[in-house]
Amino acid sequence: MRGLFVFLAWCFLFVLCWPIALLALVLWPLVWLLTLPLRLVGISLEAVFALIRAILFLPARLLGGRPGTAAH
Repeated sequence: MRGLFVFLAWCFLFVLCWPIALLALVLWPLVWLLTLPLRLVGISLEAVFALIRAILFLPARLLGGRPGTAAH
């Protein structure tokens, strides 16, 4: 669904101003390559935080706590 929306938006831009639409079409792979390292850093940080969370909650899980439930 998102791909269809992007395609329709590009077609609308092409009708309004075709030079900008063609420039966007040519520059999109370069933008994707420039943002790739940032996405890799984000994935790495997410994995590190998941590991820290697992280590911090390990004692509670060993003592029989269930994830997602609050103690009353």
